[in-house]
Amino acid sequence: MTGIFKTKNPANVFLLVVLGILIKLPIFNRAVFELPKADDGILYQSLIEILKPTANSFSKLYPLLTLILLLMQGLMLNRFVNSQRLMGKLTYLPGMAYLLLTTLLPDWNYFSAPLIVNTIFLFIIFSLFKIYNNEKAGGIIFNAAFAAGVATFIYFPSIVIAVWILLAIMIMRPFKINEWVLSLLGVTTPYYFYAVYLFITDQWSWHTLFPPIDVQLPSVQQSLWLAGAVFLIVVPFLVGAWYVQNNLRRMLIQVRKGWSLILLYLLISLFLPLVGENQSFEGWIIAAVPFAAFHACAYLYSSYKIVPVILFWVSLIFVLAWQYFGHSWV
Repeated sequence: MTGIFKTKNPANVFLLVVLGILIKLPIFNRAVFELPKADDGILYQSLIEILKPTANSFSKLYPLLTLILLLMQGLMLNRFVNSQRLMGKLTYLPGMAYLLLTTLLPDWNYFSAPLIVNTIFLFIIFSLFKIYNNEKAGGIIFNAAFAAGVATFIYFPSIVIAVWILLAIMIMRPFKINEWVLSLLGVTTPYYFYAVYLFITDQWSWHTLFPPIDVQLPSVQQSLWLAGAVFLIVVPFLVGAWYVQNNLRRMLIQVRKGWSLILLYLLISLFLPLVGENQSFEGWIIAAVPFAAFHACAYLYSSYKIVPVILFWVSLIFVLAWQYFGHSWV
């Protein structure tokens, strides 16, 4: 299977979609889950209210939207990695890695606010990679920061990503104060319009405009299934990171900066779900994008052909075993 996705064959798009559907079919058998949750923003809550009448008559609506979002994000990540030449070869491995990775944890297969925000963050990554040696980067920086500001109205802990944008600008470009100001303006612009709306409708309060930030560790139930999933997330990441480090000297400066940006994004995304009250792993799906990029390198660069085969089939068998013999997928 990994050999098939190593080639840049247009037919692999179809195979990628088929793989995604097959490994995520159990999400359609799930019981109803609670929506929205404590950290979900006003835009997500409004979206749930709009979808609620349809969801009441069509119980598979949320799983269907989840599947569509995950497939779309996998294809977006694949296109991003290939267009930026982050790997030595054009492949469909990033998309495959993303779909397989997001199936390792049941919480990553809900129609959640972090899942929607993941799509916005992929747009932000696309944008920030375009500012390297770009004389007209101001508009791109503002749009990326504006998207980050909108994301906080879907999932409030996304506010942490504003720090990543500033660090990304520092990595990709020489310091210019006007670009930093543009990024701050972009993040705060949605809050300005929301503040105007609250004032006009006589609902103004600082707490409504900007909820308090509470950093805490999530309280989750430990299990051998969870330990296995974490193991299969971390090991391919370490293998992929080693291969990326080993090939840095052969990469262009822009690609090196790009991998630094992805690693920084991973570190920020691991901290992001701690900013809030959500006691589950849903928020950590934001880390799936950088994890999948490194996983793809583990599948591509290994000098031993058996290694990517073992990684893929062990992950797939684990996923199927948890889905059909565990209790978290029902």
